[in-house]
Amino acid sequence: MQAPTTTPVRIGLLGYGTVGSAVDAMLGAHGDDITRVLGQPVEVARALVRDVSKPHAGARPGLLCDRFEEVRDSGVSAVCEVMGGVEPTLGYVLELLERGISVVSANKQLLARHGEQLFAVAQRHGAQLRFEASVCAAIPVVKVLRESMLAAGVSEVLGIVNGTTNFILSAMAGQGADYAESLARAQELGYAEADPTDDVGGGDAAAKLAILASIAFHSHVRIDDVPYEGIDRLEAIDVALAGELGYAVKLIAQTRLSDEGVTAEVGPTLVPHGHSLAGVEGSFNAVVLRGEAIREVLLQGPGAGGAETASAVVGDLLGVLGTRGSGSFQHDGYYRKIPIVPRERVVSPLYVRMLVSDRPGVLARIASAFGSHDVSIASMIQRPAGDGEATIVLLTHPAQRAAADAAVAEVGALELTRSAPRMLRVLERS
Repeated sequence: MQAPTTTPVRIGLLGYGTVGSAVDAMLGAHGDDITRVLGQPVEVARALVRDVSKPHAGARPGLLCDRFEEVRDSGVSAVCEVMGGVEPTLGYVLELLERGISVVSANKQLLARHGEQLFAVAQRHGAQLRFEASVCAAIPVVKVLRESMLAAGVSEVLGIVNGTTNFILSAMAGQGADYAESLARAQELGYAEADPTDDVGGGDAAAKLAILASIAFHSHVRIDDVPYEGIDRLEAIDVALAGELGYAVKLIAQTRLSDEGVTAEVGPTLVPHGHSLAGVEGSFNAVVLRGEAIREVLLQGPGAGGAETASAVVGDLLGVLGTRGSGSFQHDGYYRKIPIVPRERVVSPLYVRMLVSDRPGVLARIASAFGSHDVSIASMIQRPAGDGEATIVLLTHPAQRAAADAAVAEVGALELTRSAPRMLRVLERS
């Protein structure tokens, strides 16, 4: 066995904000353990920031720089990319990989949009690209899918992968607050950004799902392949009615592999009470993996936060430094071409809410419209809404989305309908 050495492995950081500084602090705090495991210490050589004149808590003298070249040329064996964004980050990461310098990234948008290109460059130049922190922070779902369940035949991945939206939905359900009130509270507590668009609009979850689908099914799935809807148009009445019907509303990211191909979608979804995802509260994330051999596995934990994300970055970093070559299944044969099934062909149960005139014959006309498009109604409830109107909620049997869209459009065009119908996905009870 090779004796430990005191010569440090030099690494670089792209970014020294909340996550970057936490990575640096974690490497320092656990230096003895890291040295014992790797056989030599790890030293952060340089860290790239936009403005070195601004204070950066925890940064020692000489660590920070504002030129990428200073990180690239500082004798680093690996670089942790925690700056976010696609540009100029993509160019930096490509240049590092082309020089054979391995990269650990927490950047979901970068991976979801340019993963195929980045992996190809990493392979050509014998570098590694690892990205556990890009999905669900401290939850090791990427490693589990990529390594532990490589031969398990995973056929479905679904989960809550955005802590901001889960916090808001938990508040709406538990406190009866509306969306705007819940968002304001999330911002006040630091769970939501000042501009929360990427989170509440569903884009963040879609990028994460593209990454998870790519790994689970060994096929490149890009964010453009993932139709998504956020919670920013969700109304408190839908959360309340779902609760009455025995469901919790969650922003669910779901992908499946079938004989037709890969389906992937993100949207607010009714989750049956008793389902493993229904009780996930606050800013926590959870991912369910399903397959013939594993049946169902649940991974749950904090999905955001500086220390939580840093733990995943450091874990990947130690994996890079402890292995050689491109590693981590990045060869050409790992990925295969599988068709993406359009959203219109996806089949699932659905929830439909509509405000209609409260008069005889309304229910029959609505049922007829759905029946004409082969959408079968499983159950129906009606609530008086005042002023001669009523709220009607339908739960359908599994239906093809195109047919359901057509049925909802037909009902929405009837003179008896007082507002645009609202449709949400429903998870089937397992």
